Amino acid sequence: MKVLNEEQTSKVFDKLAKYIGDNIKLLLDRPDGKYCFRIHKDRVFYVSEKVLRMASNVPIKNFISTGTCIGKFTHSKKFHLHITALNYVAPYAQNKIWVKPNAEQQFLYGHNVLKSGLGRITENTQKFQGVVVYSMNDLPLGLGLAGRSTAECKHADPLAIVCLHQTDIGEYVRSEDTLI
Repeated sequence: MKVLNEEQTSKVFDKLAKYIGDNIKLLLDRPDGKYCFRIHKDRVFYVSEKVLRMASNVPIKNFISTGTCIGKFTHSKKFHLHITALNYVAPYAQNKIWVKPNAEQQFLYGHNVLKSGLGRITENTQKFQGVVVYSMNDLPLGLGLAGRSTAECKHADPLAIVCLHQTDIGEYVRSEDTLI
């Protein structure tokens, strides 16, 4: 596993900053130890430095991965977050959207969230800001982009898109072979 270069680090941090802002520091310096990001075959992993040191004893030809894959770089060098990053992004999310029970299933099938399915939204959410999508029971369902700001959502048409789908926990079933 290699250390990310400056360009890659910048892209990963920019993507994470859309969702958690300055809380990236909290991902790296945790109470249970220091964590870091490493890249292996265009996939970015979030791993404890302690585990990384132990993994260095594995021969490279036998090595598959270590840590949690949080995303990958596409062929055009853009960084995309995977659903596996949700457990690390959700606790530090600055903007959240809660969907009504009747809209949960649609979101989990990969559809955008409409105003009619919106339960709540955090105050001062800006348009195109990264959001974590929750059920009304505070279960994180996925990641998205705010299609409208909080103020625009209050006066939007019921069929207006308020959250653009990025990734959801339904991908564990739909795309299980491409997540690793």
